[in-house]
Amino acid sequence: MDIVEITEGKTRFCVPRQDPHLQFPPGGGPVFYNPRMELNRDTTVLLLSTLRPERYLDAMGASGVRGLRVACEAGIPVTINDWNPKAVELIRGNAGMLDLDVEVTRENANALMSSRRFDAVDLDPFGTPAPFVDSAARCARNYLFVTATDTAPLCGAHLKAGMRRYFSRPRNTEYHAEVGLRTLLGFVAREVIKYDRGVEPLFCYAHEHFHRLHLALRDGAAAADRTLARIGYVMQCPHCLYRSEQTRMLPGPEGCEICGADLVPVGPLWMGSINDNRTLSAMQEALPGTAVRAGPRIARLLETCRQELETSSHYDYHVIAKSERVSPGSIGSVIGELEGLGYRASRAHYSGTAMKTDAPLPVLRKVISGG
Repeated sequence: MDIVEITEGKTRFCVPRQDPHLQFPPGGGPVFYNPRMELNRDTTVLLLSTLRPERYLDAMGASGVRGLRVACEAGIPVTINDWNPKAVELIRGNAGMLDLDVEVTRENANALMSSRRFDAVDLDPFGTPAPFVDSAARCARNYLFVTATDTAPLCGAHLKAGMRRYFSRPRNTEYHAEVGLRTLLGFVAREVIKYDRGVEPLFCYAHEHFHRLHLALRDGAAAADRTLARIGYVMQCPHCLYRSEQTRMLPGPEGCEICGADLVPVGPLWMGSINDNRTLSAMQEALPGTAVRAGPRIARLLETCRQELETSSHYDYHVIAKSERVSPGSIGSVIGELEGLGYRASRAHYSGTAMKTDAPLPVLRKVISGG
């Protein structure tokens, strides 16, 4: 392999020289290192430095960068697994170069997670994590982290693929990033509760081409029941921007309060909070002590997530302004006016034009149009 040395955070490692725009599935083609996922790895290292699990499994290591950084920068015992023999050779070489006591295994990920348990389990596959979540739910003692890069099925753009993989019916709306994140979280939650275990979101976000979950697991039927109570639907009008939320196993019939059309259920998906404020606060406190290129972006992301409302959809205020045939003011001024009227409002972390609010749609239209 033609090797090049790279530094991420405080960790030096070697990866094969390759076109960064190419991607290869595990076991096929060269060992893949994706520089576009650096922010994803940065946030994981930052979070783990505050959680301090006993042992962390990087179940599909590829180049092994994520696990190597966790071991090097967070000082946590790490196991890195991959099925590709070239990847295993590279990971072992990097661990030796860094003088890290890292366990490196070459096993089928599902087989490994079905035979051993780890305090924290991380799934970062090529594409969908769906085939690995069941075994990960049994393998992880306290923490389960999941990345999904198949955003089109999750967001409703590839409807049938999303239904097959996640047992949900997403819808390609203007808030599709929120739908994708909550569809993934709802699917993982349903896989976990089969084993009388529950999930508590710690830090979950959507960014460009991926969705990322960081979840705490809780044992017991009561924890599973609390998780089940968070499964529900966004009820979207097929003709206008109106939507509502239902937290229940099966959606009930509901009509649009604006135009009277039958609302279409989007889900099942996760309803309510997707972040834990104490976790975000701990990450903010730890961030200045880290050496990451994405530090300023992570700081903005954490602060926006702390302020973000728990609603399961957002309004794009440019879309509303276009429908009202007006030029909108700044999103900050719209949020401020809604708050002045007694409503809650916030930005959403994944889009500069996304706004969450509990104000009725007619009120939001009136504020944006200046009426």
